[in-house]
Amino acid sequence: MHLTLTAILALTLVFGSAPLALADNHAESAAGSERNAAEHVMDIEDNDESETGFGAAGLLSRGNREDLPTLTLSAGMPLADSGEWKLKSGRYYEMEIEADGSQELALVGSGFFRAIWIDEIVIEGIEIRPMAIDSLEFDEAGTAEISFIAIKPGAYMLQVPGSSLQKIDITIE
Repeated sequence: MHLTLTAILALTLVFGSAPLALADNHAESAAGSERNAAEHVMDIEDNDESETGFGAAGLLSRGNREDLPTLTLSAGMPLADSGEWKLKSGRYYEMEIEADGSQELALVGSGFFRAIWIDEIVIEGIEIRPMAIDSLEFDEAGTAEISFIAIKPGAYMLQVPGSSLQKIDITIE
């Protein structure tokens, strides 16, 4: 069985550790590899979690998800009660941003947005799956939800441009 790098990465998202098992089977005969892959699929169906602790969806599994506190965009008010978030690399997060419409405000953080993989952004029921973003700007009241996986460890910031009060420091460990 010949697996391309793309296939191995896709299987990593779906099966967690399955690509390693499939890659090890590369030297086996095609029939043996197919049998081992089928056994692995049966194992996943029988047990919702693999040895990594993730379900069949890998990093996207429900057990790997966490909701972050809501960020509020409001003229002259802090973004959140806490000025700092500590995130874990490889964990799936959902972040909600609410704007009250008191002022046209943007939320920038290109360093942070480059350090995460964005699954989707939901605005008024519309799901957007972007390759990347630099900022979000709210011209009026509204809500946006960003679902993402923290990837690159480091220190980052989300902030309203030109404001020292309206920011949140984010550490990915």
